[in-house]
Amino acid sequence: MGVYCITGTNRGLGLEFVRQLAQSGGHTILAAVRSLSSDLGDLNQVASPTTHVLECDTGSIKSIRAFATQAAQVLGPDKPIDFLINNAGINLGSSQNSLDLDPDHLTAMVNVNVVGPAKMVEFLLGIGLLSSRVRVLNMTSGLGSMQCSSETNPKCAGYSISKASLNMLTIHQSKDLREKLLGAVVIAMDPGWVKTRLGGRGAILETHESISNMLDVLDGLGDQDNGKFYQRLGQQVPW
Repeated sequence: MGVYCITGTNRGLGLEFVRQLAQSGGHTILAAVRSLSSDLGDLNQVASPTTHVLECDTGSIKSIRAFATQAAQVLGPDKPIDFLINNAGINLGSSQNSLDLDPDHLTAMVNVNVVGPAKMVEFLLGIGLLSSRVRVLNMTSGLGSMQCSSETNPKCAGYSISKASLNMLTIHQSKDLREKLLGAVVIAMDPGWVKTRLGGRGAILETHESISNMLDVLDGLGDQDNGKFYQRLGQQVPW
């Protein structure tokens, strides 16, 4: 049984990750939420006895650092994280294009969608909490693929830019983390257009299906997958 650390678990994809992992039994789950004062009813309902709900605002470096310290206290020295799922993300000003981007929206998205996953890996590694064969999943989007966007009508400009940046972060992490942990694998993954609040109207995929598919891919990752961009069924996506 593995140790999973998942951000953004109070709703949507993160909540479904916790539900499926808790149901499978035996896993230790660090379920990170932006605030412990928010409505955690759904999360508490699906959590297992080995699920630990901890506060982590991925838009705040101070909060991520505090989370790493608390995670170390919960897990102890002999129980490192096997799977880190950087799921938390935001999409602000989705109707904006490149000609009317709100700089505050863009900055907030980069902080949560890019800086957050960067610092999460950095701080957990620094405190010795990542397994030597850790699997890191950075939750991205097909909108972050420059090739795919150039072949269609690009939308959600700021969000797309932040996810393209996350994809580049994934490339760098896949190289840099390998220098510290020889068995580490870092990937970016597109969950598909899922029926969540972030997915919005028109989404076609149920959360349970997307998460089940992604967990299958995550479980099967090997050295050859390091630094790759996949969709939920394991097909590679062009950068």
